[in-house]
Amino acid sequence: MNDLRPLAGKTILMSGGSRGIGLAIALRAAADGANIALIAKTDTPHPKLEGTVHTAARQIRDAGGQALPIVGDVRDDDAITEAVLTAIGEFGGIDVVVNNASVIDLSGTLELSAKKYDLMQDVNVRGTFLMSRAALPTLKDAENPHILSLSPPLNLSSRWLGAHTGYTLAKYGMTMATLGIAAEFAPDGIAANTLWPRTTIATAAVQFALGGDRMTRVSRTPEIYADAAYEVITRPARLYTGQSLIVEDVLEDAGVTDFSGYAAVPGTPDEALFPDIFLD
Repeated sequence: MNDLRPLAGKTILMSGGSRGIGLAIALRAAADGANIALIAKTDTPHPKLEGTVHTAARQIRDAGGQALPIVGDVRDDDAITEAVLTAIGEFGGIDVVVNNASVIDLSGTLELSAKKYDLMQDVNVRGTFLMSRAALPTLKDAENPHILSLSPPLNLSSRWLGAHTGYTLAKYGMTMATLGIAAEFAPDGIAANTLWPRTTIATAAVQFALGGDRMTRVSRTPEIYADAAYEVITRPARLYTGQSLIVEDVLEDAGVTDFSGYAAVPGTPDEALFPDIFLD
């Protein structure tokens, strides 16, 4: 492994990644010269959201990485299998899986439609489980194999269990799948961890699902998530697994003490930033 560019020549398979946090993680890895295979639905531009899997691929190449855009849906078993096989065929294997694709709906139990409940379960939980599972055989052959899911610690406080039960189930399901895989495949040296931020992150999800421009202004940029994810997936897999990690804690452990540069609005003090859900 190149100590200065530990992801050089490594292959990351990511669900989603056309924009936001996933794209930021991909670009940080691309700066090392990583190969990024993206499986995402966004083949054509969305009327409200920036970015497609193809524009993301161009940005990855511009950042110094290799990109493999795969149009597919993580709800589709065959699409997941094809994405894994395509990534292996293109790059020779997979070193890291990033479960980034996620659906959010904070509706209460009586307001949440069955269709949206099913969508969150299918993308968040089932997608995380099946994409991780599909990649496990090739991860066993990787030098430093990691699975990273963008999901929160299992906080069983009634404050969060009762806030948006459908969404909470879906995000906690991602975490349980990941931690279960960590325990099951620890003897194979495959790391599996989750990662979640202390503050909201300035993404389309925050803008459209949480609080619009006002919320975005009191958030941090996706780059803080990307820098923390980079730290996680470059750690020794056999020694760094089975953890529900917090973005800021990971960076502090890596020696970062000043987070001011990550404020979505420069100059916003840390105490003015909006705390993310699931953390007390």
